[in-house]
Amino acid sequence: MTPTTETMVGIGGAAESTDMVLNIGPQHPSTHGVLRLRLLLDGERITRAEPVIGYMHRGAEKLFEARDYRQIIMLANRHDWLSAFSNELGVVLGVERMLGMEVPERAVWTRTLLAELNRVLNHLMFLGSYPLELGGITPVFYAFREREVLQNVMEEVSGGRMHYMFNRVGGLKEDLPAGWTARARAAVAGVRSRMDRFNDLVLGNEIFRGRTRGVGTLAPEAVHAYGVSGPIARASGVDFDLRRDEPYLAYGELQDTLKVVTRQEGDCLARFECLLEQTHNALDLADACLDRIAELAPGPINQRLPKVLKAPEGHTYAWTENPLGINGYYLVSKGDKTPYRLKLRSASYNNIQVLTVLLPGTLVADMVAILGSMFFVVGDIDK
Repeated sequence: MTPTTETMVGIGGAAESTDMVLNIGPQHPSTHGVLRLRLLLDGERITRAEPVIGYMHRGAEKLFEARDYRQIIMLANRHDWLSAFSNELGVVLGVERMLGMEVPERAVWTRTLLAELNRVLNHLMFLGSYPLELGGITPVFYAFREREVLQNVMEEVSGGRMHYMFNRVGGLKEDLPAGWTARARAAVAGVRSRMDRFNDLVLGNEIFRGRTRGVGTLAPEAVHAYGVSGPIARASGVDFDLRRDEPYLAYGELQDTLKVVTRQEGDCLARFECLLEQTHNALDLADACLDRIAELAPGPINQRLPKVLKAPEGHTYAWTENPLGINGYYLVSKGDKTPYRLKLRSASYNNIQVLTVLLPGTLVADMVAILGSMFFVVGDIDK
């Protein structure tokens, strides 16, 4: 009898146990700029996630060292292009603290008003773009309409639609135009009257709720470990807001109006709900500021400064509750007209790093829903 040889052939056996690397980006339509995610997949489940950043890095912190205190406002204005006024604010607050400078009351209240209008503009962009990433095109049209109303008001007062360049060390560039407060009040009232559209179109949509409820749950421990802040942290039950807990500008006098919005679920839906409710509260704060400005007697909007502005030798740290989270500014001065060092702590940088623990274990299909709910701007990551 002729001996035979048996061979066992496995079909697809090796493939099933082999992990696949998937690159999302760096030019991917579902990201807010040039971000790359390197995902390791086991089938359709993500086992490891690595955010790869730096594609938009401009070396802003190094440029700060070669610009005087008036010029660095322009550089700091641009990293989070949706929150330009708030970006400027942190720089001037740090320099004013170094100088021991008191800002006129009119400037304090006007800064607070414009910061809250800027917060609404930022949030409206995400309220429209997040449903768009999940397939709902209608909300973004409403979001841009409301943004136009408020951008017209901001453009009238500052001359800019996105990069306002209205803050100055010692106050603001100039006083408000005649009749502007009435037009601002009408704009705020108009936007507030139409905000329910987002409840109806987005939160009332069962497909949106199905894609976001229970998806991408972020634990409070991860929030603390990675320094996550803003609406994302508060959606996970971390009840912290600098406007209430360490008030700056006029927020100490607005505690009755200020509402810190929190959720306990920590999922994509909770993050969207926090953002939406915080937008309503920002409109209420803007109204309260307009009421207070109407009561103020006419007065200066800024301090007179020397032609060459030099901060005294020393260091200080200023931080603000930006729309996307906490921004920090560590200023070191050697007594020159330029900062020796100005370190910028941006909210988006920390908020995106937590994806390394948030994405593993989730499905690729849920990745876009999770990524969009982190509410980041890539320029704010890379600086």
